[in-house]
Amino acid sequence: MLLGGRYQIITQLARGGFGATSIAVDTQRPGNPHCVVKQLKPVATDPFTLRVAKVFFDQEAEILETLGKHDKIPQLLAYFEENQEFYLVQEFIQGHDLTQELPLGKQLSEAFVIKLLKETLEVLAFVHQHKVIHRDIKPSNIRRRQEDGKIVLIDFGAVKQVKGLHVTPQGQTTFTIPIGTPGYMPSEQANGEPKLSSDVYALGIICLQALTGINPDPRSGGKLPTHPDTGEIVWRDRVKVSPKLANILDKMVRYDFRQRYYSASEALQAVSGLLPPSPPRKTLMGVGIAAAVVISIFISHLLSNTLTYKSYDNPSYGIKIKYPETWSIQNLQNPVTGEVVTFLSPKQSQANKFQENLTIKVLENYSGTLAQSTDLFKTEINKQMSDAKIIEQGSTILAKQAANQLVCTGKNKGKSLKNLQVWTFKGDRVYIITYTAAIDDYDKFMQIAEGMIKSFEISSP
Repeated sequence: MLLGGRYQIITQLARGGFGATSIAVDTQRPGNPHCVVKQLKPVATDPFTLRVAKVFFDQEAEILETLGKHDKIPQLLAYFEENQEFYLVQEFIQGHDLTQELPLGKQLSEAFVIKLLKETLEVLAFVHQHKVIHRDIKPSNIRRRQEDGKIVLIDFGAVKQVKGLHVTPQGQTTFTIPIGTPGYMPSEQANGEPKLSSDVYALGIICLQALTGINPDPRSGGKLPTHPDTGEIVWRDRVKVSPKLANILDKMVRYDFRQRYYSASEALQAVSGLLPPSPPRKTLMGVGIAAAVVISIFISHLLSNTLTYKSYDNPSYGIKIKYPETWSIQNLQNPVTGEVVTFLSPKQSQANKFQENLTIKVLENYSGTLAQSTDLFKTEINKQMSDAKIIEQGSTILAKQAANQLVCTGKNKGKSLKNLQVWTFKGDRVYIITYTAAIDDYDKFMQIAEGMIKSFEISSP
C-alpha cells in the first residue's frame, strides 16, 4: 500500500497512541530516495474536531515549509490527509543523533560543548526569528549529518498539537498532552506556556548532560540535582569549566524563564564571546604590516560611515539594493550567465589594477535544494578561478531568507583574488551576490560590501 499514492513505508521508527514515524521511499522520484513520514492522528474523529485539526495541521505545514528553507532543517516534501489521519513527509537526514555522542557517565570537554552550543544556536536562532518554538529540544532531535558533520535540527514539537487536539462540546479547543520531554522541558512548558527561552533551557540541559555525563530524563533513572531552596540546577561542583561558560549555562537553565536568555539569538551572542580569536597571520614585516592592516580597517570603517547611498531597483527581477553613490554601475542583463548588475568601487589610482566589485546574479528554474547548491557553487568557483581554495563556508540570512555563503581565494587572469559569495532561493530562482577584490584589498571594502548585502531585498515570488 502506498501512502498518498507514492510513499512506501519500509521501516517504522516509533509508534504511539497518536500516530507513528517511519522511513519510506518516494516511488515517484528518481532513485526512490528515502524520506521520513509522520502520521498524526487526533484523539477524536468527529467531523468538527477533524475540521479544527486540519486548520492546525495546515498551519504547522506552512511553518515547516518556511523553516525547511534552512540548510540545517529538514525540508517539508509533502503533507496530506488520508483516512481521517494526517501525514507529513520530510527530507531524511542521513547520519546519527546526538544520543550517540553523549554516553552515560562520560564527561565531554568544554571545547565540545562550546562547538555544540554555537552550531545548534545558529539553527535555533533562525527558528526563533520566525517566532517558532521547537518545544522538543533533546539529543535525539539533534542529528549529525553524515555528509558534512553539521548539526541538523529535526522533529519540531509544534506539529504535535494535532496529536493531542480535543474539541469540547462548546467548540473550545484543548490539548490533552503536554509537548516536550521530561528532564529537558522547563516548568513553564510543562504548564502549557512555552516561551522561546524554553528551547534555550533545553539546549542548556543538553550541555550540562555533556559536561557531567548525567542523563536528565527521569525515565532513564537520571536527574540533575537541584538546590532545595531555589530550584536551580547544581552542577559546577562536578566539572571543571571556565567561569564564562559556566555563567552562560547557568543563565540558560534558570528556573524562572524571565532570568534566561530571551531567545537563541541572545544566547548565541553570549556564546560567540567564548570562541577563540583567529590566529594572527604570519608576516615578514611584523609591526609594520600589522599597523597597515589597522589603518586599512580604520579607513574602511570611516568610508562606510561617511558615504551617501543610492538605491538600485530592478522590477524585472524584483530586487533592490543600496550602494555607495561613488560606485559605478554596469547593467549586464546577461541571460546566459544570469548576471544582472555589477557595482564597481571607484578607481583609487592608475596603479589600482583591480576594482573591487559586487555582482548580483539571478538564475531561473533551479530545482535543487539549498544544501545541494553548495557543491554546485564550489564546482563553478573551480571553473572560474585557478588554484581556487574554499577558506570559509556556512549558513547565513539574505533578504530575510535562509542562505549559504562561501569565502574563497584563487586566481583569475593572473590576479590573486578573494571572493565572498552569498546566495538564497525564492520560488524557483536563485539569487547570488558575489563580492570580489584583490586579496590585499579585500578587507578594505568588506564593511561596505556587507552593508550592501544586508540591504538586499527580494519582492518577486
